Amino acid sequence: MDFNHSDDRQMLADTLGRYLAQKYDFETYKRIAVSESGFSRETWGALAELGIIGALFGEEAGGFGGSGFDISVVFEALGRALVVEPFLGTLMAGRLLADRHDLLEQVIAGTSILAFAHFEPQGRYDLTELATTAVRAGDGWVLSGAKAVVPQLEAADHILVSACTDGGLGKSAGLSLFLVPADAAGVTVRGYPMIDGGRGGELLLKDVTLGADALVGPENDAFDGIEATVAAGIVALCAEAVAVMAVLRDATLDYLRTRTQFGVPIGKFQALQHRMATVALEIEQARSAVINAAAALDGDRWHRERAVSAAKFTTGRVGTLTAEEAIQMHGGIGMTWELPLSHYAKRLTMIDHQLGDEDHHLERYVLLGTEAGEA
Repeated sequence: MDFNHSDDRQMLADTLGRYLAQKYDFETYKRIAVSESGFSRETWGALAELGIIGALFGEEAGGFGGSGFDISVVFEALGRALVVEPFLGTLMAGRLLADRHDLLEQVIAGTSILAFAHFEPQGRYDLTELATTAVRAGDGWVLSGAKAVVPQLEAADHILVSACTDGGLGKSAGLSLFLVPADAAGVTVRGYPMIDGGRGGELLLKDVTLGADALVGPENDAFDGIEATVAAGIVALCAEAVAVMAVLRDATLDYLRTRTQFGVPIGKFQALQHRMATVALEIEQARSAVINAAAALDGDRWHRERAVSAAKFTTGRVGTLTAEEAIQMHGGIGMTWELPLSHYAKRLTMIDHQLGDEDHHLERYVLLGTEAGEA
């Protein structure tokens, strides 16, 4: 397999990297991350003009990318700069709205923002554990329920919501998707700051009345699409995590070269050299797992799901190791607000818990292997 980027993909990476280096430095991140909105509409519009949002979607949806490697390139660059703009929700909701060309055109242009609301307070990471319901009412639908920890929910103009439509809760065969305007009657959003910057929100739906066109895709048949879009979200998060780990590694190496003790740089101490060598090797292992997941994203379901769970487990484990070693080698300064290190470490912590943590994906990987053996 050739791991080199195509010319177009390399140009995308270079363009995004240059923009973020010039316009999204650490001080800019801190200002945006704690702002009232939790993201910058100006930055969002500028990135849309550069074609970054379009790179997340295929030509059939009005974009020019959409593959696992396109997603990885974008989110690696976003991870290096700690970008808090609503890319994850846009990616996941947009992939499920591929046939809504008018809306996706606005999304790719940066004039409309999407959120994907699937997970619920009682469900942990199980994709089928839903209590939100959608009941037919004439030609339309009435939605009721609650969704938890939706990134950048307050920023969304449209929210893609999953609900049970067959009368039975938690049935993968009875899940449907609905496009809900953020300002619809009965929609309540409770926003809050996230530990890694930006904002999240809880979504409450109380007798939200929607028209027939709110249903996205076939009724009672949304599970496969939800699982596939969550896989794309995991590839994005894992690529972001590898970039964050690389920043922590490089910052720690620089510190070891400049911090002196007993008259010599502490990087001369063999014990610290061994620890950093372990970190570097583990990061490359995580990078390989992400490449494998990106390559499998558009393949068959079993290989895709095994690959993304392996990548999520690996980046969770290696991310914890990298963050702990970076902070320990920096000492107390490593946890201060002024040093970028602590912000990158918090981002790794959040990534580990998004779309399934390390323990969940290890268990899932084993179960998928058992299913294949039984088949």
